[in-house]
Amino acid sequence: MENKNISMAVIKRMPRYYRYLGDLLDNDILKISSKDLAQKMGITASQIRQDFNNFGSFGQQGYGYDVRLLYHEIKRIIGIDKVYSIIIIGAGNIGQALANYQNFKRRGFNIIAMFDKNPKLIGELIGKLEVLDIETLPKFLEDNSVDIAVLSIPKLEAEKVSETIISGGVKGIWNFSPVDIKAPEGVIVESVPLTDSLMTLSYRLSEESILERINLHK
Repeated sequence: MENKNISMAVIKRMPRYYRYLGDLLDNDILKISSKDLAQKMGITASQIRQDFNNFGSFGQQGYGYDVRLLYHEIKRIIGIDKVYSIIIIGAGNIGQALANYQNFKRRGFNIIAMFDKNPKLIGELIGKLEVLDIETLPKFLEDNSVDIAVLSIPKLEAEKVSETIISGGVKGIWNFSPVDIKAPEGVIVESVPLTDSLMTLSYRLSEESILERINLHK
């Protein structure tokens, strides 16, 4: 694959392609055209072809896509053909929900530890994980290879803990905390601002309501 600047919009669509192709395989569908895939996904066939052309030529004119081949190619492209070790920092509701989500392991994301500072949670079992004392985090990072740290803790704590995990060699941060993590070059932060997303939904609902009122008065 050539080195090229691929837009974030394209990259964010790849997991969705992967999910739909997996569903096709589950239903024993081994070949599909860009037109049929587009209808299933609610996008255009030209968009699919443009996206895939960023990474190579996967389809054959008059044949379509080999679903199994494309599924494994996208798996390689988005990097889940390998296993990542993950720790969760914060054993509250979000942390517990993530720890109990079974699909992570099936996708190659292996959660190896969970940390919290709450004495009532330390030592408790969340799924198959014992909650460890956050004070032991630096030593844990020293003794274990960790690819990704999940942050689901309050804002002020997140800023401090992010420094610890970065200095401990973690290269990926999945951030559920309400703060923008400042990371050096070579460390990737993917933030999931839940309230921001909810407020975006609120705006879109309000916008639809305004448009409906305008249309009623035309």
